[in-house]
Amino acid sequence: MRIAKSIGALVLACAGALAWATDQAPEAASGYTEKHAVTAHTFMVAAANPLAVDAGVAMLKRGGSAVDAAIATQLVLNLVEPQSSGIGGGAFMLFHDAAQNRLITYDGRETAPRAATPEMFLGADGKPVAFYDAVVGGRSVGVPGTLRLLETAHRAHGRLPWAQLFEPAIALAEQGFAVSPRLAGAIAREQHLLREPARSYFFHADGSPLKAGEQLRNPAFAEVLKLVAARGADAFYQGEIARNIVRSVREHPTNPGTMTEEDLARYTVKVREPVCGAYRQFRVCGMGPPSSGGVALLQILGVLERFPVGRWAPDSVDAVHYFSEAGRLAYADRNRYLADPDFVPVPAGLLDRGYLAARSQLIRDDASLGKAEPGTPPAQAAWRFGEAAALERPSTSHISVVDAAGNAVSMTTTIEDGFGSRQMVRGFLLNNELTDFAFAPVVDGQPVANRIEPGKRPRSSMAPTIVYDADGRLRLVIGSPGGSAIINYVAKSVIGVLDWQLDVQQAISLPNVGSRNGPTELEEGSAAAGLQVALEKRGHTVKVIEFNSGVQGIERIPDGWRGGADPRREGIAAGD
Repeated sequence: MRIAKSIGALVLACAGALAWATDQAPEAASGYTEKHAVTAHTFMVAAANPLAVDAGVAMLKRGGSAVDAAIATQLVLNLVEPQSSGIGGGAFMLFHDAAQNRLITYDGRETAPRAATPEMFLGADGKPVAFYDAVVGGRSVGVPGTLRLLETAHRAHGRLPWAQLFEPAIALAEQGFAVSPRLAGAIAREQHLLREPARSYFFHADGSPLKAGEQLRNPAFAEVLKLVAARGADAFYQGEIARNIVRSVREHPTNPGTMTEEDLARYTVKVREPVCGAYRQFRVCGMGPPSSGGVALLQILGVLERFPVGRWAPDSVDAVHYFSEAGRLAYADRNRYLADPDFVPVPAGLLDRGYLAARSQLIRDDASLGKAEPGTPPAQAAWRFGEAAALERPSTSHISVVDAAGNAVSMTTTIEDGFGSRQMVRGFLLNNELTDFAFAPVVDGQPVANRIEPGKRPRSSMAPTIVYDADGRLRLVIGSPGGSAIINYVAKSVIGVLDWQLDVQQAISLPNVGSRNGPTELEEGSAAAGLQVALEKRGHTVKVIEFNSGVQGIERIPDGWRGGADPRREGIAAGD
């Protein structure tokens, strides 16, 4: 069993080689710690912080649903991992209804204010402004969707009272919690938290950053949670909290935005059809546009299906070569065609099996494609788009849950960049999600699909995913944070479970590799970095970089569930 031995050696090599002390990107983990799969008979939660997982498990022990657990988990994540997600941001949720054996997807993505314009991130010279010139302030803030999504899902699938789900986060906010190493590291590297009240919350009076282990309380956030627990999401979208949000956005001294109270009051969650496709004997489902994650993941798998992926060891040149080439093709289509379907006619043929088979034929055994061109999917209208990729930062968080009834949630949640727009309102941070739009609305004379328009939802790479086996049973619940690399993180982990027959933890722990239709990227410090020379001989331009995934996954096993959490972050899986 050469492949099995090679897989085990690769996972162990990564766990050792990536045990670094961090001095990395704002969302980088504080270290790489080897993790082992966790099993449970009845239910399970996997998320990015142990305190958040504890909150979700507590709801399941009370008889709560997967949605109940996800809500409690998200609220605590907002408190203990505020740089990544929260009520000032947005989310996508997949819900598997076990009783009806159906999948429902909820779009809680932020929206552009009604006064937003396609040119809002262009400077006086007509060129896109620098990224952080756009991010920091009110101009980048989209209308938040997370709380309305949580309320919408709870009304349809919750079992416990709404207010009960807020109890763990309220208690922690009032009593205090220990700053985690990851949060402390993010604060220490942060250069844009210059305005109050964010500065005083994350830094001492002498300007020194909070350190790991220090106790942090957030009574302002506790008061917001109490209001929402008592009155529902309307307490956030209307009234005093909404006025506070609008004031922070519009009164920023150097970079004001245009959001109004009416923008908040009019926000709605979209219930959308999932995107699903066959991969070998499995059915893989994800979130459709405005997320690009589901379509791009299915394109990668569809392009790879004709290749004997299961015969290759993950540490082989073949595995990385073909995976990277499939990624080039998927990201090329993503950058041209995918955007908010309420504004842009997304081609239906992007997942056509014949189209993907034809795209797959472009891959050569002995040479890289380099930069792939977008394809022309069947039934594509005459409408043409300019190609553009927005800069998505490696922030965000992911929650996977399975409850005692077999219902499941896969939810990816974000405020976009680490610490979002750096604007804090009543104890929570506001997103900078509008910078997920393309800054330039026209490229090569063609309108960009993901250009800014009033009320539009920016394209995302978030890829919450649920996989079913040949009998239609739930097989895998998975997703990741990590900006535009999310698609590759999730694809690697899915292939690890389905093709290489690893347990979910082993699959998550594999080195991150792939291409976003640029260089072939290999994870710094991992065994995969040793493939650089061999890949360059096949014509790849290779970059060895730090990858900041945070995959959280749960898989079905014969006697229950097995969970895994990315060793690059602080998350855990736990259950009963």
